[in-house]
Amino acid sequence: MSASRDAHANQVKDRDTQQILSSLMIVCSFQYARRSEAAHRRTIRTSHWQIEGDDVVCAWDSHPGTPHRLGYVIAPPSIVMPAQMQPMPVAARWMATHHKEGATIASICAGAFVLAETGLVNGRRVTTHWAFSEELAARYPKLELAAEQMVIDDGDIMTAGGILAWTDLGLTLVEKLLGVGTMLATARFLLVDPPRRNQDIYKAFIPKFDHGDTAILNVQHHVHAQAAEAHDISELAGRAGLAERTFLRRFVKATGLRPTEYLQQIRIMKARDALETTNLPVEQIAWNVGYSDVTAFRRVFLRVTSLTPTQYRQRFGVRYEAS
Repeated sequence: MSASRDAHANQVKDRDTQQILSSLMIVCSFQYARRSEAAHRRTIRTSHWQIEGDDVVCAWDSHPGTPHRLGYVIAPPSIVMPAQMQPMPVAARWMATHHKEGATIASICAGAFVLAETGLVNGRRVTTHWAFSEELAARYPKLELAAEQMVIDDGDIMTAGGILAWTDLGLTLVEKLLGVGTMLATARFLLVDPPRRNQDIYKAFIPKFDHGDTAILNVQHHVHAQAAEAHDISELAGRAGLAERTFLRRFVKATGLRPTEYLQQIRIMKARDALETTNLPVEQIAWNVGYSDVTAFRRVFLRVTSLTPTQYRQRFGVRYEAS
């Protein structure tokens, strides 16, 4: 993209995200103007697009009436849960056309479903909100899901995770278009952190209880109630009234995890809650949730959350005054 050509960030569908991203681009243009000589300034032009019948039309343009081309096309989040999302062939076809013409296409949160519908991410790494990742992978098995990532910049295709990851994607675009200095100045002005790359620290364990397997559900209830206790496979299989191999197969099918992994997730969930809401020492929390070896607890906690227990408490913990 030459310096004389307007950079373009374009959004399809969600009006609130369109306005927010447009506002971010206005702020970054202001910060860029402060740092640049007038003769060398570039303009970021934004536009909003919507589906009308069998076409996608421009609904708003920050610089109407002047020639332009689309440089970046962004599918924003949706308030519709992915399981209820209907295919959007018109939007997908429109995005694919602009990608063929040289535009970078991107998505935020559930916008990844529209992006996946283009077929352009088959075999490519894609992220979305962690709560939507299983549905995305099930519906589009040819893509490579990397839901632990907050932003994936693959050059011609960019994806961002959670619904508020528009800040991460927006600032990543600012860095690409106007440089790291302008990106950092924009982040400071907006009082937000520079783009984050990992959403493991925000990912919550959401156990599945609606799978319909009563025997496995009984075991889940038992493990949740006695998470700090030791549980071996033979004991859990006996509680379910199943042979061990049958129990393992049905447990994985129902929950998506092996029993040891499931118990680990419960313990880390409880530890996160204690780190967020109490001043208990890390060693005491580790013991309370079932780890007699605090070193092993720290290692597992880091693997699951990408933070040490101390870092997690510093970031998310409620601070209590000493009595």
